[in-house]
Amino acid sequence: MNKKLTLMLGLGALAVSATSLAAQTPTESVAEADLPPNAKPGECYARVLTEPQYRTETERVLIREEGEEVRVIPAKYETATQRVLVSEASTRLEVVPATYDWVEERVLVRPESKKLVTEPAKYETVTERVMVEPAKTVWKKGKGPIQKIDESTGEIMCLVEVPAVYETVSKRVLKAPATTSEINVPAEYKTIRKRVLKTPATTREVEFPAEYEVVEVTKEVQPSRTEKTKIPAEYETVEKRAKVADGRLEWRSILCDTNMTRDRITSIQRALKTAGFDPGSIDGVIGSSTIRAVNAYQRANDLPVDKYLNMETVRALGVMEYSAPDQSR
Repeated sequence: MNKKLTLMLGLGALAVSATSLAAQTPTESVAEADLPPNAKPGECYARVLTEPQYRTETERVLIREEGEEVRVIPAKYETATQRVLVSEASTRLEVVPATYDWVEERVLVRPESKKLVTEPAKYETVTERVMVEPAKTVWKKGKGPIQKIDESTGEIMCLVEVPAVYETVSKRVLKAPATTSEINVPAEYKTIRKRVLKTPATTREVEFPAEYEVVEVTKEVQPSRTEKTKIPAEYETVEKRAKVADGRLEWRSILCDTNMTRDRITSIQRALKTAGFDPGSIDGVIGSSTIRAVNAYQRANDLPVDKYLNMETVRALGVMEYSAPDQSR
């Protein structure tokens, strides 16, 4: 029986396996029109961003325009003292506050009334089995070597068959309807403590004399002036990157746990070892040694190094083309 293999490459992230999600409702993050064309059930793809290309150019740029420096010669001041009026003589009304007392009083909180009492309806539960979703094929997120790097790259999508879904449902059936009856609710009272006026507030007139203060004041004895000096323009030669080709998104066929078996990984490890790239133990499991060997082989053979085992690398190693694993096991 083939075991699910976890492909841990690059950032060590995992894409979601299409087979492990078969019993769940699909959550599509890629529009149907943007999915890989002519895909077959069991195939997995990753959406990859091809980086834009740049070249370095030099340019002489103005960093400071010709201008002039303005130097401000501050004004001169002297300090003197003088007596100033702070507040004029006046009369003000002073408020003598009111006085209050506390008293207790019995007040009606809720008058006598009538209330309807409801006897709830009685129900019983019955069950039945119904089909909630017919069999179909859907695009699922594939489980591969990497999760999303951002909102548009690293997405793996697999087309898989989803069997029909049945569900046993329960429903409540009315046995006896609800009934109502009327009862008397007595009036409700409460004793409260409240604050009442004992003597009202009054006012009285109070006289306030004028107030003076000796303060220091600053007087200008010579106004400020400005001196202007011309400053030549300054330039600098800088390097800048100019884009010569835009980046683009493309789908690449890859290995993930939907289309990968232990035997296939064993064949890849043997092919790497034969090519002179040590994958570690030949055990059919993708480990850190196998990952390093795959990346070194890709760089040495000018293959895409995109953090997962793409089908271009598998074909370059001479390993057999895709054969869908037995989903019944």
